[in-house]
Amino acid sequence: MYYGLDYGNGKTNIDTSNGVRFGVINACLLGDAWYDESEADYGVPICPECGEEGSDDTTQNDYYCKSCKCFFSSDEAYGYEPLQWNYTQEGYEASQSGDDCDIFVIKSPYYTHAAFCSPCAPGACSLDNPVDSGGPKAYCFDPKWFTEPCPYPVYRVSDNQCIYSPLKD
Repeated sequence: MYYGLDYGNGKTNIDTSNGVRFGVINACLLGDAWYDESEADYGVPICPECGEEGSDDTTQNDYYCKSCKCFFSSDEAYGYEPLQWNYTQEGYEASQSGDDCDIFVIKSPYYTHAAFCSPCAPGACSLDNPVDSGGPKAYCFDPKWFTEPCPYPVYRVSDNQCIYSPLKD
């Protein structure tokens, strides 16, 4: 079976402590679970006058800009859309850029075997493209995240035990 090319040469998008690759999955495959559970990150507050980073101010409005001496509210400090979505609970560390459909699973109690991604995510594996158990290991979401059946087998990182297989369930 062809697993693709490791454009990261074993150095990027990989947990070097155990060799498990970062998994990449389209958010549409998870349904609403991802947006219900993840937190929106709007970044740092930005001054609407000069574009510099603002700091908290408890005496006037919400923020103060040291550069242009401007006070401004949180309504003015952040954009309308989040810069990214993050989930850091239950042993997971996952992130989705605000302008991208793909979620990077950076840490998880679970892994699967998947083909390498394109050069756009060098060294990471596409969870949309599972492969046989000889393929690269990639962090993944467990079956409870999916509204449809989970498309790949799921193994525990701690003991390599298969906890779910789409063929069995």
